[in-house]
Amino acid sequence: MSMIKHEVRPGTYYDSVVLMQLQKALAGLNGVEDAGVVMATEANRDLLAGSGLLPAGIAAKADDLLIVVKGKSETAVSHALSQVDHLLKQQRPDATGQDFRPHSLDAAIKSLPDANWVLVSVPGRYAAGVAEDALRQGKHVFLYSDNVPLADEVRLKQMAREKGLLLMGPDCGTAVINGVGLGFANRVRRGRIGIVAASGTGLQAVSSAIHNLGSGISQAIGTGGRDLKTDVGAITAHQALDLLGRDRMTRVIVLVSKPPSPEAAARLLRAAQATGKDIVVNFIGYPVPGHQIGNIHFAANLADAAETAVHIVGSVGTALFEMEREPFSGYVRGLFSGGTLAYEALLGFGAVLNPIYTNIPIRA
Repeated sequence: MSMIKHEVRPGTYYDSVVLMQLQKALAGLNGVEDAGVVMATEANRDLLAGSGLLPAGIAAKADDLLIVVKGKSETAVSHALSQVDHLLKQQRPDATGQDFRPHSLDAAIKSLPDANWVLVSVPGRYAAGVAEDALRQGKHVFLYSDNVPLADEVRLKQMAREKGLLLMGPDCGTAVINGVGLGFANRVRRGRIGIVAASGTGLQAVSSAIHNLGSGISQAIGTGGRDLKTDVGAITAHQALDLLGRDRMTRVIVLVSKPPSPEAAARLLRAAQATGKDIVVNFIGYPVPGHQIGNIHFAANLADAAETAVHIVGSVGTALFEMEREPFSGYVRGLFSGGTLAYEALLGFGAVLNPIYTNIPIRA
């Protein structure tokens, strides 16, 4: 019979990259059947519960690290938990030689005075303060942290705009600035296509497809998934669109978003028309008024957005082809690691299959 044990580490924070690496390492230990390593937010608890890994009566807060191990025996589970510190050290090796690990933002800026970006990955309750400090010191901010209150996001983005700075996030997972990937990013060639995305997986999917089609990226700017919601008003998206609209290296701009609010989407599209550049739009769940209106090209999905952008710049290096599949009967089931990919599949299948069951109903 399987055994489940857990450990709670109060006030201990690691970013999602370290947590995934630790979870994979624990799951690979002898006698371990499954493992979960998360910050104990409500959403993460729900994920553990769905996997049958949430211990009953657990006392953990959102800022606590929760480690759960399921194994074939108590010995295997206890051994796995005893290896956590050792495995964490492997994920974050000690600094050696000339490596310098500052313990404050001020120390980091002092050590790299010419840096113009600050990447923030701290617990949500501290993230707004760190981001504000960076903005006050004249730095652009890539805010990887999530669980940041919406009011703080709006306030920080307004501050960034007033200072002529970009604040990407909160919960911004990826960007490519001057060919350098921030957060989770794929290595893609430089080119004439810019991307503005309120979706990390959407940005990655489009940028990778553009690369695979033989073209390249000028800049890929993430905004955070809530940027096109009514309360935020697409502040970062408007800034990014303006920057790419004035960028001589950018010929085409691709706009990608999780389900946007109609008001924010409409304002952003008006701004896109005013750039005079070709704009490819893929807003999940947004009613498309036509295939093309002036300089605005509406794409059916992420792949279509990439193909349309590549055709406009005229740099197709890989032949496009239609995939053929034999018909079959039965269930279609999808498991997705990115919300945007799941939304896209949900909308696509919704036109031909009924009923569809999902744990992510589409809301603007």
